[in-house]
Amino acid sequence: MDRKGKGSSNKKLIDYRIFAPSLLIIIVISTLFSMYEARSLELLNSIFDTIVEVFSWGYIWYAIILVAAGLFLSFSKYGNVVLGDPTEKPRFTLFEYSSILIAMGLGSTIMRTGMIQWTSVAADPPFGVEAQSTEALLWGNSYSMFLWSFQVFAIFVMAAPAMGYILHVRKRPFMRISEACRTIFGDDFTDGLGGKILDVTFLVSILTGAAVTLGLGAPIVTYNLSELFNIEITFGLTLIVTIVWVFLFSISAYLGIERGIKKLSTLNMYIAGAFAIFVLIAGPGIFILNYFTDTIGFLLSNYVDMSLYTNSLDIGGTNHIKSYTVFWFAYSATWAMLHSVFAAKISRGRTIKEMILTYLLAPTLISWVATGVLGGLGVHRFLTGDVPVMDIVQEDSMAAIPAILASLPLSTIAISVFVVVALIFLTTTLDSTTYTIASNTGTENMSKAEPSKLLRIIVAGIITVIALILMRIGGLAPLEVLSGLMGIPIIVIQFLTIYAAKKMMDEDQAWINNVRKSKKQESK
Repeated sequence: MDRKGKGSSNKKLIDYRIFAPSLLIIIVISTLFSMYEARSLELLNSIFDTIVEVFSWGYIWYAIILVAAGLFLSFSKYGNVVLGDPTEKPRFTLFEYSSILIAMGLGSTIMRTGMIQWTSVAADPPFGVEAQSTEALLWGNSYSMFLWSFQVFAIFVMAAPAMGYILHVRKRPFMRISEACRTIFGDDFTDGLGGKILDVTFLVSILTGAAVTLGLGAPIVTYNLSELFNIEITFGLTLIVTIVWVFLFSISAYLGIERGIKKLSTLNMYIAGAFAIFVLIAGPGIFILNYFTDTIGFLLSNYVDMSLYTNSLDIGGTNHIKSYTVFWFAYSATWAMLHSVFAAKISRGRTIKEMILTYLLAPTLISWVATGVLGGLGVHRFLTGDVPVMDIVQEDSMAAIPAILASLPLSTIAISVFVVVALIFLTTTLDSTTYTIASNTGTENMSKAEPSKLLRIIVAGIITVIALILMRIGGLAPLEVLSGLMGIPIIVIQFLTIYAAKKMMDEDQAWINNVRKSKKQESK
């Protein structure tokens, strides 16, 4: 780019018509939550409880419909449509592509849910199962795997076909929800107030989700550092961890996908794999493998029950699986557009089928293995009495993680590697987030360029400041619930983008004009 072009692009780094109102909404919400944390949390929980009571069936069917839509797009004529030039090779190898999607899709959350999520279900199992019984323990780890399976990853990926199509096939300059819906609503809506409302809704949901992730992700590291160095958990420690973390994901976001996100994601796959092997060898490997086998069998036998469970016959009652499934799907919906936009960006050269099936299968398989190893270790320590896991969780759930890891031989190494893996997972999640937000709010042509490096750093700084302020003065807990509630408008937008993807491909006859030619066709 020549100097003139570069200078002119820097004059307007951000589209303030989208970014300014989104940031203002976040500031107002965060201020109110910090001033009235207890009252706002009570109000939001009340709203959420009502949603669980009235619309639990809706969230369940929403996730199932998205899986069905994903399978339809994958195995119909649309599945062969290439996102980009049909003659070019995919941007990343399958391993690199899968690693990036896994790092983005799972993040450090899998290390928390994999290790201790089973305790919540074991203490409050469904179908009248006795708490803390062997069957309850099977429900616990199976449900932890269920949380990271096809419905959730369908939620994450199903807006990606439309976003990838407008970017790589139609070569639209902006990676925005409004652009994906242009084919439905027309130019006047997209370029007017309606389009701005769609884009601001997306940004508010992502900024709140990112702040919550930063705020809730830090304890995964701080609790283990506290155990490792025998120091007290203070805001100062959280601040230090956050600064290091922000430094890492700022550098990664600044370097971009090729030199930053891709290399970190693939590196973490190797480290996480080595850690899993270490746990199997140094820990109760035979028990973990047996329990993993039992859990997979139990999960497959009860997958339909978990997918359609509403606890309808217990009138007025609820349990952990019923309420948490709704929250999990709602919270996942909050992140759906972020995952889809990022997946679309890195899928140049991939077919619709390759993109959807990779996102459905790769993170699912890795999360099941992670849950099998981490959850198996926790359950073994509970059964043998080596670690009073259930008692610790009742006091402070995060404290159970270092306690379980400390029970391993060479515990210092185990905790250290766990911290490294968690830190890299957190980094890859948030550098993908900053990259996506920068892509969405920047003024560069995203079909030809990467988002501004300076803008990525600005976005990283904004997310960090919001999270630290809320951690310090309160307001993070209600923001977490709000981010789940933000999934409601996103669900509507998701279905619009699925329809938009089909409509655009029909208009362009993409299943004829934008597919890879077979060797026979090429020879003709």
